Amino acid sequence: MPHLDITHFPKEFTDNQKDRLADALTAVVVEHFGTYEGAVSIALRPVAEQDWDEQVVVGQITGHEHRLIKAPDYRSE
Repeated sequence: MPHLDITHFPKEFTDNQKDRLADALTAVVVEHFGTYEGAVSIALRPVAEQDWDEQVVVGQITGHEHRLIKAPDYRSE
C-alpha cells in the first residue's frame, strides 16, 4: 500500500526512464500519503488505442467517477 496502476497507450520505456518515473511517482505518493518508499508499488498497463474506450473509459471510468481525483478531458485530434 499504496499501489499505482497506470493505464496508458503502448510506449516503450528504457530501464532508466522507468526508474526515473518510479522515483518521481514514489516521491509524490510518499509525501501525500505519509508513508515510506518501500510501501509503494507501481505497475504500467499498456492498452492499445483502439481498445481504450472499451477497456478504460467504459471499464474503469464510466460509473466510477466518484473515485477520480482528476477526470479526463479528452480532446479531438
